[in-house]
Amino acid sequence: MIAPRRASVGVRIGAVTVGGGRPVVVQSMTNTDTADVEATVRQVGELAAAGSEIVRVTVNTDEAAAAVPRIRERLLAAGCGVPLVGDFHFNGHKLLAAHPGCAEALDKLRINPGNVGRGSKRDPQFAAMIETACRHRKPVRIGVNWGSLDQDLLTRMMDENSRLPEPQDALEVLREATVVSALASAARAEELGLPHDAIVISSKVSGVQDLIAIYRQLAARCDYPLHLGLTEAGMGAKGVVSSTAAIAVLLQEGIGDTIRVSLTPQPGGDRTEEVRIAQEILQSLGLRAFLPRVVACPGCGRTTSSYFQELAQRIQEHVRRRMPDWQRSFSGVETMTVAVMGCVVNGPGESKHANIGISLPGSGERPVAPVYEDGEKTVTLKGERIAEDFQELVERYVVRHFAPREG
Repeated sequence: MIAPRRASVGVRIGAVTVGGGRPVVVQSMTNTDTADVEATVRQVGELAAAGSEIVRVTVNTDEAAAAVPRIRERLLAAGCGVPLVGDFHFNGHKLLAAHPGCAEALDKLRINPGNVGRGSKRDPQFAAMIETACRHRKPVRIGVNWGSLDQDLLTRMMDENSRLPEPQDALEVLREATVVSALASAARAEELGLPHDAIVISSKVSGVQDLIAIYRQLAARCDYPLHLGLTEAGMGAKGVVSSTAAIAVLLQEGIGDTIRVSLTPQPGGDRTEEVRIAQEILQSLGLRAFLPRVVACPGCGRTTSSYFQELAQRIQEHVRRRMPDWQRSFSGVETMTVAVMGCVVNGPGESKHANIGISLPGSGERPVAPVYEDGEKTVTLKGERIAEDFQELVERYVVRHFAPREG
């Protein structure tokens, strides 16, 4: 059972509200050179189309900062109003001062307190960025990352720990330092005039157990919305599994208001994969629904034919392709479940549990495929056009069972 959502304030980011009991929001980040307006506009549009509800862009040079207003204009002209977040490190105070149009075009600023300056420069440079946020009425994510943790803070906490009669393990001190950095920076931002309901916090690490421990502490010690994500999660299955393991545990406990799955894409790979994985995590936990769910058996010795695998893939692709039109035309279609099963063992039962399902013949079974809708057998398909016929039945089911959207 999912725990009740942790109480948090609601922070408005463009047209999206994070926290305050709202559904968990999916975020992503571009990996283009932000100074390349065309490439960045294209990738932001792709991420938004895939379902990213907030998109972050790197702002690291004068050219990137100058490009942000043009990126915003191009996106709006294309009908894409996804909130944009500017990611600032090291020179953010200078860029925001030199390019006020950048701050105005962004919907949120992300500030890493470990990278705003060292020693005597840290506070005034952090203050300059917060004052810019206040002036332009922009929310801020205080985004701590233990790969760039404030070394002055960490050194001080390690020294204090070493003087204790029973010192903590160094890892525990490191975890606590990430929490303290985030909370102290948020408190300082409020002292500088940033409203309490304009702050989001994250404390990202690359270890699953570390992330869980840190966010449990944050959830217990503040009511800011929390952005979850395992940083440097890695590539492929490793990145997907690690991110899912960490994020799912926290969401199950009611912790987390926004998520990002930080995957390293394959060279030239599709950046939108991380959006789809984030959606799958939320949908698998029953927290949100984005796409009709396609249930398919894994296959065994009874399913010697690859036909059911091909049909499952075909239906999955059909659902993704048709979903934009279905969403515009029908209400609630994202909650539909479609089953594509490969033999008589679990096929009829799983098909009956789905909104619409098909049980394909396994090895040695009669070459017929019964179809079930809402638990009742409706038709038996056979012949060479089973795939096309079932696809058409799915289309008819959507039209018959989901209410048309008004307007």
